[in-house]
Amino acid sequence: MNALLFPAAALAEIAGCFAFWAVLREGKPPLWLAGGSLSLLLFAFLLTLSPANTAGRSYAAYGGVYILTALLWLWAVEGVRPDARDMTGVLLCLAGAALILFGPHKN
Repeated sequence: MNALLFPAAALAEIAGCFAFWAVLREGKPPLWLAGGSLSLLLFAFLLTLSPANTAGRSYAAYGGVYILTALLWLWAVEGVRPDARDMTGVLLCLAGAALILFGPHKN
């Protein structure tokens, strides 16, 4: 479930934050803030659906997927192709996210 949930949550979070960026930094119409706010609400709701047993571990593991999604956004929306350091960093983050989410824990 996390394989679909985390990317969807990341896309909602990035789209919501980007709407604020676009209004404040790129002069887009303030109406973009309404869509951005709804997107951020969707993001928060989606994270509550995680099957992880604790919110903190769910959020920590989500962080690795968020970083990958942010780099895909960088490429697809902003037209900047991630470089080798970006990709190395995201692989390290995904490995950490997997350890947090799937590793054995005492509680």
